[in-house]
Amino acid sequence: MPRHEFQPGRLVAGVFLGLAGVVFAGDAGGLWRTPWFAAIPLVVGGLCLAGAAGIVAKGIRLRRRRDRGPDAGARQRTPV
Repeated sequence: MPRHEFQPGRLVAGVFLGLAGVVFAGDAGGLWRTPWFAAIPLVVGGLCLAGAAGIVAKGIRLRRRRDRGPDAGARQRTPV
């Protein structure tokens, strides 16, 4: 399996979209009653948090890359 960088923005977005799905699945199953507009704050709030997490993660990645020095790009991961 190829390795990739961790992207917390996608994780946060997936959690909130999954939560919205669970909320409406519970409504469809008759476990509780959910108004139709409840998805708006869940999805929009989750996407805003995901964007913020992505920006912070990118800033951290850029700072680490800058702190390693100019030859850091030449030393890529070696295949395992």
